[in-house]
Order: sequence, then C-alpha cells, then structure tokens
Amino acid sequence: LMDEKRQLSYSAFNTWANRLAWAFKAEGVDHGDVVAVMLENRLELLAILAALSKLGAVGALINTTQRGKVLAHSFNLVKPGFLVIGDELLSAFDEVDEQLHDQQARRYWIADQDCLQGAGLAPDGWTNLMQLATGQAEDNPPDSLHVRMKDACFLIYTSGTTGLPKASIMSHGKWIKAYGGFGHSGLTLSERDVLYLTLPCYHNNAVTVCWSAVLAGGAAIALRRRFSASAFWSDVARYNATCFGYIGELCRYLLNQPVHPAEQGNSLRCMIGNGLRPSIWSEFKQRFGIEQITEFYASSEGNIGFTNVFNFDNTVGYTPATYAIVRYDLENDCPKRASNGFLQKANKGEAGLLISEISAKWPFDGYTDPAKSESVILRDVFKQGDAWFNTGDLMRDIGCKHAQFVDRLGDTFRWKGENVSTTEVENVLGAFPGVEDAVVYGVEIAGTNGRCGMAALRLASAYALDGAALAAHLDAELPAYAAPLFVRLLGEVETTGTFKYKKTDLKQAGYDPNLVDDPLYVRLPGSDSFQPLSRETHAAIEQQHYRF
Repeated sequence: LMDEKRQLSYSAFNTWANRLAWAFKAEGVDHGDVVAVMLENRLELLAILAALSKLGAVGALINTTQRGKVLAHSFNLVKPGFLVIGDELLSAFDEVDEQLHDQQARRYWIADQDCLQGAGLAPDGWTNLMQLATGQAEDNPPDSLHVRMKDACFLIYTSGTTGLPKASIMSHGKWIKAYGGFGHSGLTLSERDVLYLTLPCYHNNAVTVCWSAVLAGGAAIALRRRFSASAFWSDVARYNATCFGYIGELCRYLLNQPVHPAEQGNSLRCMIGNGLRPSIWSEFKQRFGIEQITEFYASSEGNIGFTNVFNFDNTVGYTPATYAIVRYDLENDCPKRASNGFLQKANKGEAGLLISEISAKWPFDGYTDPAKSESVILRDVFKQGDAWFNTGDLMRDIGCKHAQFVDRLGDTFRWKGENVSTTEVENVLGAFPGVEDAVVYGVEIAGTNGRCGMAALRLASAYALDGAALAAHLDAELPAYAAPLFVRLLGEVETTGTFKYKKTDLKQAGYDPNLVDDPLYVRLPGSDSFQPLSRETHAAIEQQHYRF
C-alpha cells in the first residue's frame, strides 16, 4: 500500500490493522457495532476498515463531500455508537455536530499526517485513535473467527429516488463475491501489479471492487487523496502502475487533456470500473495503449453484478446470476405486465428493465431500512411467489449472458460519477427564499458523461431570481456534483393526479432557448452565480467551448 510519502508491505499493514482492532476492542467495539468513518483517501482509512472487519464491526463510510443537513442525516441514519473522523474533515463535522441524535457516541480523531505512531494532539472531547493503537497486540483478534459471510461489513450510502441518502448493506459474502468476480475472474492481477486508485473510498468502486481485485492477486495499491487529470500520468510513472480504477467521467477528463510526455509508452495495461461510454471506448483504448478494459455493472444495494471478463468492447460483460430484462412502460413508469399478470421479457437487443432473482445463492442484503428494501423488490414476476430485485436500470441483452447498459430510470441521474437524488435537491431548493415549487431532472451536455442537474422553479410573485444567492445556497447545502447547473423559471408547474411532477416534457426541452419560452439561466464552469442563458451561450455550450 503506497501513497506519495509512505509504503507498507502486506505484513506491516496487517499488524497495523490488528493493533487498531485490539484498540477498538478495548474501547468496546463489538461484533455488529456500527462505526461511522469519515476520512479522505489515505492509508489510515483502509487500515481502520480492515481493523473493524476483523472484529465483525460495521464501517459506515460517510461521503466526504456531504455537508449540512445531508451529512447530519447520514450520521443519524445508521445510529453509530462510535465516530472516527479525520482532522481534514473535522470542520465539516463540527458544522453538524449539534444535529446528531446521539451525543454520547465515542469520538476518535485521526491526525492529518503520518500518524502510524499516533502523532498529533486530539481536540477537546476527542481521542487520538492511533495513539490508542500504539503498543497493542499485533496478532489477529479472536473475534475474526466469528465473522460470517452473512454479516454486514460496510454500510455504503447511495442516493435513490426517495430523497436523502440511504445506507445499503455490503455483507462479507457480497464482498467475497466481488473478490472472486472482479479479482480472480476479471482483472487477474499478480504481485507484480500496481493499481492506481483515485476513486473515493466511500464508494464500492474503490473499497470493494478495486481493493478486492488487488487482494485477490497479491498486488499493490497506490492511493491518491483525489483524482487529478494533470498529475495522472506523472503518478502512473512514479508508481509504475499497471492498472487503475475508473469511472466514465474520469476517462473523459483524461481524453480532454493535451498529450502528456509520460502517457507515451506508459506502464498501464488494464483498468477496472464502470460508465465508459461506447463513444470514447475505442479512442481511450488506442490513445493510451490499454489492453484490457474490465467494465462492470453493479449497485451497492443490489444482488447482481456483470463483469467484462472476456475483454469485449462496449459491454458491461457477463454475470452468473439469474437475471431478466423485461419490458418497461416509460410513460407510466412501471414494468409492463401481460394479460396473465406476469412481466414480459424483452427481445434480444431491446432495451428493458434489468431485474435479478432473489434466492439463497443470490440474496438481497438491501438497505438498513426494511421498508426501503421492500420498495425495490418485485413480486409475482414470472410465477406466483417469486421475488426479484428491481435495479432501476435499463439494459439490453446482447447474447451469451452479456448485456449493455442503456440508462437509469426514475428520479436518479448520474453526474461526475455520483448518483444524484432529485428529491434531495428539490428539498434544498424549496428552502431558498421565494421558491414555491422546484422540479429537478438530469439533462445531457454535449461531450460529457451522464447528466447534470437542471431545476425548473416557480417563484413567488414578489421575488426575482438572485443568481449569486442561489449559487451560494446550493454550495452550502449540497455536494458540488448534486448542485444544478441550469435553471428554468416557470409560471406554473404541471403535476399528475397524485401530485407528482411531470418531468418528461421538461427533460425533452432541456436548456435549449429554441425550445423554451421561459427564462433560462446557467452557471458556467468557475462561476459563482447563475446568469441568463442566451442563444449565443447555448451554442457555445453545444460546441463544447466550456468544460463542465
């Protein structure tokens, strides 16, 4: 395990994790206890998660970009008895401290420096965790023998269609399936390989997919705090990296960079991740000399995963799980049922809803909230009494148990590699002075991956839009990826009979002044305000003069 200044062997990492496990055990952390962990990408984070897994405790991986009410919700949702916070995020924690329900939870602080030996003075009310671990035993705690596949390992936060983040359960068994599927079958790394990891470790892409693939092959991880397109090739050369973890947006950033001297004849041979669009797949592979793209499909809460184990182009790959792609009624937002009441399978090549059977072999771990789990289960699908997980994603079958990703359904869209809940953003906008109604949806920008946020707002009669104030409000309440970039002002908002917003027409019109008579506004890259969107600015965006 490496970063810019440190390097740890497997043995050194394991003894460190053991010392931390014994320290946690002495503090009362037991099997099944939830421990909230909020650190940026650094060696300490992986050591802490390894320590907790040895005890059978559950690490709740707090999204480090969350702030305000969303961050407080993430803590309160999982009721942690213990909090582990990195000094680099202490100010963000302090902002929501008073909103936490359990003020008695034990608090542990991690210095923002090389703290293997427990350096640094903890603030008042906090305990220096690394100092507690100094001098602890270095052998595995006996608790490790009692950890079972069905036990929760991590809680991973996911934004769904129902508003604030939900906590999905990553069991040890599910993690081991990733270890086999992504590690042994997908990447097949060896002790000669180095995986360069810039994806945030609060995501399954990093903490499950990449970490498990590395451990499966006895390879190394070169960890970076956050992705930097300009530093990417220098880092690859420094670490002699042979693999890296990606999301589609990261790949687009690299393609948009001018040619870097270090990219010529680079050491990379493979990559693992998701969201690489067919439009840039071949170009990326050829420009950077990548031999193997292990694209995959999975979700934090789901019971199915596809992996491109045969290195085909433009596919999420193969799955051994039992799945079906069924016809979906986009107008009414529900799967189509035949006259007999059962769902209908889509034809090969036809886009449909991906569902996966829930069984003893493919269990559904779901969310911490049972009601949320039940809401994504389809019952009586092909026969009475069966149960299937609704992925909420459109896929097409391309044969031989391979599939292609088409799009996401519902009120969640993906931007900057993150899922954005429109309900969450609508709630934040609703709190802004003068906003009577807020409808949020995803719109595509030419030359980018996914969809960015757009908000259609109805203002009270006495209010005019203050672009700078709105931008400041969004920055204070939302992660950068979730804040809308376009605004449309509406005279009235159309709703369904059940008072759901009608978004189809809004999505189709997008931010095109030629299709929209209402006032339009845009927040251009680097700006701290929304400005009126003219036809000239729209044309410049379409011609990719701005880099969103």
